[in-house]
Amino acid sequence: MNKPIKLILLASFALTGCTAINVKPIDSTAELLHVCIQENHKVQVRDFVSVVQAGFERHGISTELVSGALPLHCEYVLTYSARRSWDFTPYLSQADLQLRRSGRQVASAEYHLRGKGGLALNKWAGTKSKIDPVIDKLLGGR
Repeated sequence: MNKPIKLILLASFALTGCTAINVKPIDSTAELLHVCIQENHKVQVRDFVSVVQAGFERHGISTELVSGALPLHCEYVLTYSARRSWDFTPYLSQADLQLRRSGRQVASAEYHLRGKGGLALNKWAGTKSKIDPVIDKLLGGR
């Protein structure tokens, strides 16, 4: 392969960046009507929880944000983490969602920008555009 072609391929790879989404969806037969979201005070992505809540509600699943001890009625509990990176401005670079039923994991999802997005312009896309597809896959098309 000649040198100009190699440079073009390398540049296009650097510009596209790589997004990795790994999902273990919830079983489609699960009767998931309400989810308690365990608040994670370490997450500094301001709109993360509201985007997650809207995603669940879009699928007909009500949510409540819980801080501290879980109420007894919380059969399904979602825990999460999210990290942001900075390149001129902060952007979401990693998120992890774990859905448990009575303490047992029943679904999980991970969003990750490889190499923190590299030179890809889509790394600055909003939280909603990054997390909505993850939630859709997590809930298995419900």
